[in-house]
Amino acid sequence: MSRTPLLAANWKMHKTVGEALEFLDALLPALPAEGPEVVLCPAYTALAPVVARCVETPVRVAAQNMHQAESGAFTGEVSAAMLLDLGVEDVILGHSERRALFAESDEALAEKLPTALEAGLEPILCVGEDEAQRDADQTAEVLTRQIEADLAAVEPEHLDRIVIAYEPIWAIGTGRTATPEQAQEAVALIRERVATRDAGAAERVRILYGGSVKPANAAELLAQPDVDGALVGGASLEAADFAAIVAAAAR
Repeated sequence: MSRTPLLAANWKMHKTVGEALEFLDALLPALPAEGPEVVLCPAYTALAPVVARCVETPVRVAAQNMHQAESGAFTGEVSAAMLLDLGVEDVILGHSERRALFAESDEALAEKLPTALEAGLEPILCVGEDEAQRDADQTAEVLTRQIEADLAAVEPEHLDRIVIAYEPIWAIGTGRTATPEQAQEAVALIRERVATRDAGAAERVRILYGGSVKPANAAELLAQPDVDGALVGGASLEAADFAAIVAAAAR
């Protein structure tokens, strides 16, 4: 089955509004006329300006997180309705930094995913093992637990509306990258776990690789049969580098 590649740029806590708009001035003319879907994930402060700049372009905009509640006493959080109000179409959920640094749990993600889907947002769910788990040969166990727990409240007919990003934590910001074979093995395992809920959805769901993706290794990683794109961190901060990664997916 043909799945349209998706390239997502996670800027994390980088780029002021001015820097984000400068990036777009460089990126937009460099994108191929046809090809993979492109999603930019700026900080909350730049969401509205980036959305406005991307109107009438194929580029979509995602938030880096959201709360599962409609509203309430949750200082520092943002709801799905608030994101929609800005024109945001996608949202990253469960990034390893959210899990590790802010104690985001699988239980919270099991609430966030249905909330995002009901609101009409496309979630990008991040899963992955850390270095100790990889070295202890626990990758399959960790991915199975996360997939089963995080997707527990999602109806089978909605599974293919979720994008899943496999991000080996040991390869994020370390310069250490999973080999294409390791990426393929993990992504195929994720697809198999989704298939236990719905085989058709498993064929349609897009699964990305994230972890030190850069122009030099993008083509090889994206050539793997089950890898449907990339969630890009550091290399997405430079327009030329991110454009090169998008071009690698367009080949």
